[in-house]
Amino acid sequence: MYDYIKGRIVELTPAELILDCNDIGYEILISLQTYEAFRDKENVTVYIHHYIREEEELFYGFAGKDERELFRLLISVSGIGVASARMMLSSLTSDEIRNAIIGEDINRIKSVKGIGLKTAQRLVLELKDKIVKGAGADIPAQIRHGSDAVVEEATTALVMLGFQKASIGKVLPAILKENADAKIEDIIKAALKRL
Repeated sequence: MYDYIKGRIVELTPAELILDCNDIGYEILISLQTYEAFRDKENVTVYIHHYIREEEELFYGFAGKDERELFRLLISVSGIGVASARMMLSSLTSDEIRNAIIGEDINRIKSVKGIGLKTAQRLVLELKDKIVKGAGADIPAQIRHGSDAVVEEATTALVMLGFQKASIGKVLPAILKENADAKIEDIIKAALKRL
């Protein structure tokens, strides 16, 4: 399984990029969001979704884990393929998609090319509860202060222990507020007592 590829951008278009990593050129399909994030950069880290079907093997790349998590959530819905999910992420921001699903804004979802009424309704039906609980997001926005690396590592560890991201997102800000320089072990121990 690929998590990310770090390298130098050789070619960049709004739909794909060629990334040179150790003299190997990776062709990676991207959304407009990722294109905007990478437009003025030379060296980047691309978070990968490796898509394999019978005669097809593709890399879908994202500027951040947040966008990749939402992409994976979207393609879990029947009738939404990788092309439709990429189109959604190119037409709307990740937050706009999540807000449209939570707010049951069918017209906003339908405004994306290739998404009809039934598909929009299915998206809302299947994903609303998951998004409310924190699925489709890397780290809840309310805990993005402090050391991102420490927060991300603590969140990942707690998720692997079976806790929901939404619950983690409520506990970590309080822990970091009490001790902004807490070590990863201390954050996890404190979170375990509160979850």
